[in-house]
Amino acid sequence: MASAPPPGWQRVSDTLNARGESPFWHPHEERLYWVDVALRRLWRVHPRSGHTDHLDLPQEPGCVVPCRAGGLLLALRDGLYHLPSWNDLPRLMQPAPYDSTRQRFAAGGCDAWGRFWVGTHVDAQDRPEGALYCLHTRIKAQPELVTVERGVVSTGAVAWSANGHLLYWTDSGRHDITSHAMSQPGSWPPRLAPAMPWARFPAKPAGWSPEQPQGYQGRPHGAALDQAGRYWVAMEEGAQVLCLGPHGEVLARHPVPVQCPTGLCFGGTDLRTLYVTTSRLHRSADELARCPDSGGVFALKVEVPGLPVQLYWD
Repeated sequence: MASAPPPGWQRVSDTLNARGESPFWHPHEERLYWVDVALRRLWRVHPRSGHTDHLDLPQEPGCVVPCRAGGLLLALRDGLYHLPSWNDLPRLMQPAPYDSTRQRFAAGGCDAWGRFWVGTHVDAQDRPEGALYCLHTRIKAQPELVTVERGVVSTGAVAWSANGHLLYWTDSGRHDITSHAMSQPGSWPPRLAPAMPWARFPAKPAGWSPEQPQGYQGRPHGAALDQAGRYWVAMEEGAQVLCLGPHGEVLARHPVPVQCPTGLCFGGTDLRTLYVTTSRLHRSADELARCPDSGGVFALKVEVPGLPVQLYWD
């Protein structure tokens, strides 16, 4: 028998994703966008009307962000693409600077200066050969993609403080979040101060199962900040979203209706709706029977508004 959902959460649409990630709220369209990595799809929903549609993509998408001049920037396995409009085909902007048979682009986002930052996911998760990259705005004739940091297994989130001077980088493979001061914010090429440990979570114990969840909080994945400076993070396999304080301390726990929340963002016209994507990929039959909404997108009303999505300056 399926367990009762925690109070307050509502399904956004009937769509069930294999692995939903990278949600963002488009303020001009009043739509929620996200990707399904495993099924290679880009989704969007207009919550007020309930209208939902999707595009099939040629490769796994890692993340998606809106562009200032319209359209979207997509990080696919083999490169960064511009989607001029919903009815167009993605156009390659920059090829991937890594071996795409071993890695793919993963989580990313734009900073306050309109530059796009994106990390990678190592498929085998066997060694930290992933990296963090930054794409210059199209103020330059040809946007330049540079390597900023190396040594990550799986980028789960890239997020910034309200003033854009502090970057938070989540390595889901290592269960940790580091903070990085932006050296000379806005300058090019971008530079980060040495990583500072910010939050770390215990690894999954041997023999752990969702039916006996004691001793495991999940691994940190998608994240976003609110206007009070608090860091909200989806804890994959932990069946919860955590709200963290300025030193990485847990201020609040919000149980979610499924085992694997993957990404989150703030949306709605007042930015007081927390949207969460989830996954059903590789989950057991028992878990899916207990959590039939796995893969759904959920919404929760919160008191403090979140920070708006930053646009890529094209």
